[in-house]
Amino acid sequence: MTEMLRAENVGKNFTLHAQNSTLIPVFRDINLALNAGECVALTGASGAGKSTFMRMIYANYTCQQGAIHVRHGEDWVDMVSATPHTVLDVRRKTMGYVSQFLRVIPRVSTLDIVAEPLKPLDLDKGEAQDRARTLLSRLNIPEALWSLSPLTFSGGEQQRVNIARGFIARYPVLLLDEPTASLDAGNRQTVLDLITEAREFGTAILGIFHDQDVRKSVCTRTFDIMPYRVISDA
Repeated sequence: MTEMLRAENVGKNFTLHAQNSTLIPVFRDINLALNAGECVALTGASGAGKSTFMRMIYANYTCQQGAIHVRHGEDWVDMVSATPHTVLDVRRKTMGYVSQFLRVIPRVSTLDIVAEPLKPLDLDKGEAQDRARTLLSRLNIPEALWSLSPLTFSGGEQQRVNIARGFIARYPVLLLDEPTASLDAGNRQTVLDLITEAREFGTAILGIFHDQDVRKSVCTRTFDIMPYRVISDA
């Protein structure tokens, strides 16, 4: 199996600057390898740092300890030490991320927002929009809404737009933070189908799935994050 992501001795602290720089260790010495075609579920108690770990992989959070290597084309990139330009290139071409929140530019249409990740891949605009239409239809976003900004949508509709945007490009690595939360049964099944299709394509998937039935349906294994409980002053 082809290894796509490797976290080595990863650790994370938060510093409370407003409280005498109190140091809050989140976790220590995380080691994880993720292969093409796998779907690994991050598990652990609430507050253990599952979402934090995912944000570190995507380089949204700094990493104070260890390395996070992602296979980017023929090379390996350490997301901890990579330049901002390299991080952005990894995000455009290699690693997708479906968070729990949709952050978009106001007044941009839903169709364009979903199709936007295909721009760096030099895909014809018409084909990109066709893919976006297909995903929006599968996720039951009414066609009458496609020309509108999703900022006007309900929370569930925004979540489905976020999912469509995350799955439109065939990223080699995909991070999913609770993609089925708050979805009805029909749309949940559509998301599970999309995850299965991505796995069959060869995408390496790392996700947070609190629903045990969802984990059993699409995940190949679980990885437990143990919180580091010691609190000390810096």
